[in-house]
Amino acid sequence: MTNEEKKAYIAYRIGKAEETWKETNLLAENKLWNTCANRLYYAAFYAVIALLLQEGYETQTHKGVKILFSQHFIKTNRIDSTYSDLYNELFDKRQAGDYADLLDWTEDDILPLIAPTKDFIDTIKTLIHGK
Repeated sequence: MTNEEKKAYIAYRIGKAEETWKETNLLAENKLWNTCANRLYYAAFYAVIALLLQEGYETQTHKGVKILFSQHFIKTNRIDSTYSDLYNELFDKRQAGDYADLLDWTEDDILPLIAPTKDFIDTIKTLIHGK
């Protein structure tokens, strides 16, 4: 991948993160909490993928993304550990909401995660853009 292709892919992933985060507001307005949990996770996931790529790391699995993110950004204190906790919570809620039977997330479970996910995406954008 050329440097220009890499920049374009990073920009694409950040764009997907922002677009997906915006979807969560529509889902919350319609009280679709399981789907909102899914989109919150993917918004964060797309941003983390962009950050990893910016640093030259690639992986093909969600677990690999979590491991590389933790190794290179949380353990090195480049990103506050509260974002690791958030990312793990989003992952767990997405998994449960998508695959667990008889589970319905509520407003109290999901609504408090929307603003912090936006902060997480913005933090990653700042790291990517070196500001």
